[in-house]
Amino acid sequence: MAEYIQLDIVTPEKSLFSRKVLEVIAPGEAGEFGVLPGHTPFLTTLRPGQVTATTEDESTFFAISGGFAEVTGSRVIILAEEAERAEDIKVEEVNKNLEVAKNKLDGLDKEDPEYSKILKRIRGLEVMLRVSEAVKE
Repeated sequence: MAEYIQLDIVTPEKSLFSRKVLEVIAPGEAGEFGVLPGHTPFLTTLRPGQVTATTEDESTFFAISGGFAEVTGSRVIILAEEAERAEDIKVEEVNKNLEVAKNKLDGLDKEDPEYSKILKRIRGLEVMLRVSEAVKE
């Protein structure tokens, strides 16, 4: 019988996912990491990227814009600034938001306090597009 690990993906607005899975792969700040049941506990920051939750019959993909992950032997909690299930990403809307953000960035000096905030937003939107495309392949 397979062993499971509980995965919870939470944003400030909602609980996006809560399910027992076989494996979790997430984009840690120091690089991508995988978690199986019984993994050594740790806490890490997350960079924008793809989270993959694998069960016996499918893999579910999420785009996250960053956040934190807490791993225990039986649970992974991802606290994401923003997260979206890959199939729920509205590509047209993301492209529109990406264009607006890039236009804002073009008008700013790198020393402007808004510059890094908008650049982070752009990276998060680009991740959403990549995750959405990866699911279609």
